[in-house]
Amino acid sequence: MNKIALLTLAALPLAACNTNTAVGNDREAQLDPPATAAPIESAASALANLSPGLMLPETMSEADLAALGAENTCQFRLTEVAFPSFVYDNSGRGAIKINGKLIPVTASASGEYANGELRIRTRILDDEGDAGLQMQELIVAGPRMKDEFGFWGYTTCGNSEA
Repeated sequence: MNKIALLTLAALPLAACNTNTAVGNDREAQLDPPATAAPIESAASALANLSPGLMLPETMSEADLAALGAENTCQFRLTEVAFPSFVYDNSGRGAIKINGKLIPVTASASGEYANGELRIRTRILDDEGDAGLQMQELIVAGPRMKDEFGFWGYTTCGNSEA
């Protein structure tokens, strides 16, 4: 009997393991309340107290895209089925989500975007994924970073934007 009680007590901490709160993760058999958009901030304030090693792109929710007005823009995704991490259009506007904040960026050259010390560079690759999406490279360089971060992912463009 003691062994059953001991096993039960040992298994209790495992009951709290399903705490993944990432966008799109189903945690319960019920509808979650609608997501709210992340705050839109400049790179200086969004990255002020963040370690350079944590300046990684995060996935945006539908609410984030709506707040940015980016539903029909080009979207960089880390996987073919992921939510976007970086959005941009052909008018020179873009946005990335880092540290739970949406950071608008503007084009400084073809495929290059900036907001303060945050710099983003994109490049279309000569390959496509299993679902036929075009591969793209995303390079992020932020304040106090000694090295830039590079990501390979996929791009989709709504309407006729590129």
